[in-house]
Amino acid sequence: MFLPDIMTRSLLTILFAVVFSASAGLASEQSRATLSTPMPSKPAPKVHAKRVIVVDNVTGRVLYEKNSMERCAVASTQKLLTALCVMEAGTLEDKVYVQTTDTKVEPTKIYIRPGETYKRHELLKALLVKSGNDAARALARDVAGSQVKFRSVMNACAKKIGMQSSNFINAHGLTESGQYSTARDIAILMRKIVRIPTLRSYMGTSGYYFQPPGRKKHYLENTNKLLKRMKSCMGGKTGYTRAAGRCLVSYGEQGGRSVIVVCLGSTSAKIWDDVGSLLKWSLEQ
Repeated sequence: MFLPDIMTRSLLTILFAVVFSASAGLASEQSRATLSTPMPSKPAPKVHAKRVIVVDNVTGRVLYEKNSMERCAVASTQKLLTALCVMEAGTLEDKVYVQTTDTKVEPTKIYIRPGETYKRHELLKALLVKSGNDAARALARDVAGSQVKFRSVMNACAKKIGMQSSNFINAHGLTESGQYSTARDIAILMRKIVRIPTLRSYMGTSGYYFQPPGRKKHYLENTNKLLKRMKSCMGGKTGYTRAAGRCLVSYGEQGGRSVIVVCLGSTSAKIWDDVGSLLKWSLEQ
């Protein structure tokens, strides 16, 4: 027996909200906005992105979606999961000893060098601000013992928080066969992330000076341009590969309300307008 489309969508939305509530996390994890976001009276703006979802962060209610359950490559937005795995692996004061294999990755790097030593929090911040693929590899190997073993860590963490339509193979998001997620799953992940003050703070950092040991410090600018363009944008994570297109998940706050916007499969010319227009539509009521 097949349910009518409208009933199916309603059931999926209810299930999505339940999953979000179940993945709210530890008591010490708090979000600043506490008011639920009502369904906007106006239709959602048209966006170029192929897969989209807008979620009320407080209740988990879906305000808008387009192809949100379609499996696809999500590029560096999956670094949010890498960050979550690092947070759950122990103290961020632990030292990470960079190995040559950590640096064998392109294109986006923070240029750590073999033999250097960092604290986990130093690489974690660079991961979320500048999206360093070398930082991702170093953290993954440090946490799990190898890049391959980190796959199991990522997928176990994803399942635990309710990401049911995802499979991860690497820590950085570069394209690999069999690696995928959905806009809905990335929204679930982001809702977990914004409840962890350290990660929320890193995502909201517009830029800072990164200090390699024994070398000149250099400025890392956040890849999320909306941080400087919109006061309501409090943070997020960018991503791009040819397979994934331009991707951006952002967290916005205004008037005591908060939303999560995920846009996957957009273009360089459209991604900022896509996410920005949906943040305005959902928050500026």
